[in-house]
Amino acid sequence: MSRIGRLPIAIPAGVTVEIAENNKVTVKGPKGTLERELPVEMIIKEEDGHIVVSRPNDLKKMKSLHGLTRTLIHNMVVGVTDGYEKVLEVNGVGYRAAKSGKKLTLSLGYSHPVEMEDPEGLEAVVEGQNKIIVKGISKEKVGQYAAEIRDKRRPEPYKGKGIKYADEVIRRKVGKTGKK
Repeated sequence: MSRIGRLPIAIPAGVTVEIAENNKVTVKGPKGTLERELPVEMIIKEEDGHIVVSRPNDLKKMKSLHGLTRTLIHNMVVGVTDGYEKVLEVNGVGYRAAKSGKKLTLSLGYSHPVEMEDPEGLEAVVEGQNKIIVKGISKEKVGQYAAEIRDKRRPEPYKGKGIKYADEVIRRKVGKTGKK
């Protein structure tokens, strides 16, 4: 049995979960509403304040979908109650981030500033000149947008310049040494 899949998901106060046909799950909470169509093979039931996901049989595909389905619902519940955030750091001389309205402007050593528009439902907050916090209720979208920002200038291994996640460790390399 899937160790993650069989765990029940507690529904906190102020959160409503609706399960429609074709396993379309809608989660409403204080921070907003998320909906998602989950694999139709899974059996999703609501039992006394908990959501229980079970699988029809023990085929390999069903086993993999079991844990996935449970985790996706759990992420939706956490998203509408607490929300998600990813912290990015901009390192490098002259590298900085600025925010005006919904536009994030990054100066990353290119000949032009890189401008990015906040996607629907997400917010990028700039703290100081080198800390970007991406906030939202959908874990998937927060991670995707943070990855897109990071892709504008990935950290390089020699000086560590670029945009990195706050919890990311960059493997450093030693530069060239001259002839003696």
